[in-house]
Amino acid sequence: MKRRSVLAAGVALGAGAVGGPVPAWAAAEPGLSAADVAAARRLFAAGAYARLGEVLPLLLAAAAHSAERGPAGAARAAGVWVLASQLAVKQGRTGPAGAFAERAGAAARRSGDPVVLAAAARAAAPPLRRTGHTEEALLLLAAARAHLLADARPTAAELEAAGLAGLTAAYTAAQAHQPDLARDFAARAEEDTLRLARHPHTPGRPRELTAGQCALYGIGIHRHLGDVDTALAHARRLRPDRLLTAERRARAATDTARVLLDAGDAAGAFAQLRLVEAAAPLEARRPAVRALTAHVAGLRPGLPGLGGFVARTVVSLV
Repeated sequence: MKRRSVLAAGVALGAGAVGGPVPAWAAAEPGLSAADVAAARRLFAAGAYARLGEVLPLLLAAAAHSAERGPAGAARAAGVWVLASQLAVKQGRTGPAGAFAERAGAAARRSGDPVVLAAAARAAAPPLRRTGHTEEALLLLAAARAHLLADARPTAAELEAAGLAGLTAAYTAAQAHQPDLARDFAARAEEDTLRLARHPHTPGRPRELTAGQCALYGIGIHRHLGDVDTALAHARRLRPDRLLTAERRARAATDTARVLLDAGDAAGAFAQLRLVEAAAPLEARRPAVRALTAHVAGLRPGLPGLGGFVARTVVSLV
């Protein structure tokens, strides 16, 4: 049978295709193109997790074939498995997240691409943290950074990947209550961000590693280190409108809600939870965010609008 890409088989993954039924698809050996992976990434960035979940089985089937078709095919497969792991983390499914991350790592090693390897290491970090393997996560992330920066003049893509790995490592170290290591990784990521800013910007390719991204991570890093004042300072410095995706804007509001709760400001936390829903409605329905909402409701049940918010995001899903 002639190979067809997932897109050519009729699965609409484009930026505007976040609704409607998924067509039937039965290609025996699905092809996986870079466009397929990029389109799926756009769904994740838009917070269209239900739509991504619908097409993910097709992408996973295609990835299994692609992984055996040379370095480029392995890189595309790794991208799909990274996405699958990230989606499972959003859903609170740690076991599948870890399994997908392992497959992403294996495919990334076959690709030989240090940027792909770094993405797989970042995907592996959350399930490793959640299962008590923080040191393994830190070793993976540190190795990824070292590989990316081995050349004296890394490319823009390598610098960006190194900085993002550094931010993930800083957050991981903070969760493990290793303040010196967390601050060191965060400082290195900020240095990478400044170096990246000096590189020419490729039109049509938004950068993930920005000052805003560093500030976003800073909220969670300092909250886990127990420094609520510094976490709030990062939150005040952050301009959510400058974050490029709905998923990132929702994440910023979620982390700000957490630190406001730590500071005893339940009303402020609820205001941030409303921003989560405004940015990406399905983010407000994630298990971790639902738990935050329930916490706020327990502290301040009479807040205006809270009852309806709970009904939409918590009660209706129980």
